[in-house]
Amino acid sequence: MDRQNLFSDFVASKIKCYVYRLIDPRNGITFYVGRGRGNRIFSHAAGKERPTDKEDSEALKLRMIRAVKAAGFQVEHVVHRHGMDETAAKEVEAALIDAYPGLANIQLGYQSDRGVMHAKEIVRKYEAEEAVFQHNVIFINVNRSSEDRELIDATRYCWKISPKKALKADYVLAIRRGMIIGAFMADEWVPATPKNFPGFPAPTTEGRFGFRGREAPQSVRDMYVGKRVPTLSKGAANPIRYEYARA
Repeated sequence: MDRQNLFSDFVASKIKCYVYRLIDPRNGITFYVGRGRGNRIFSHAAGKERPTDKEDSEALKLRMIRAVKAAGFQVEHVVHRHGMDETAAKEVEAALIDAYPGLANIQLGYQSDRGVMHAKEIVRKYEAEEAVFQHNVIFINVNRSSEDRELIDATRYCWKISPKKALKADYVLAIRRGMIIGAFMADEWVPATPKNFPGFPAPTTEGRFGFRGREAPQSVRDMYVGKRVPTLSKGAANPIRYEYARA
């Protein structure tokens, strides 16, 4: 990285935590939203930032950066807001992730159940009855994928999950913006490969699985669908969550 394009220690101390966008100079499209301190923005734009486990390897983002460089350009970047603490930066980052469709971000934004919603959805969310679980279930957050595929396909493919642990669940519940919108039965969990899931896009990282199954019985759907998910715990950006029957 060119030292002339880095923040000095003095500047870094002034801007504190910030939120930024990475932009493809070939078409002006934002392909990644992130937050950081110091010179993270420059390191990310150069493709030199090591992904963390939470970022799930960021394979798609890294491929975009390599493609820009191969075309003879440099990734453009802009700081959207700075001078924030970590909590405020998470909120701004989440709002931008909602605002820019088709991002390479793998993780959902901070507390994504409070993300972009129609006013009527907000009313339904807070007036809905909270679900009480009488089965062992898996929540799968389908905030994004449910807009592009049939709900069962968005729910069953493809996740970083333990098949052994997943099979202990009675049902798989699709969650969007904190509401249960679908209930399914998984007969088996298999590796997310083109052979096992023909017609589905290939996963961007290894070690992902999907399930073969069907919609849950109507009695189970009546029990859960349309209900509100109990308050999510901190760190609930992971799209997978387990809930066990309450005695």
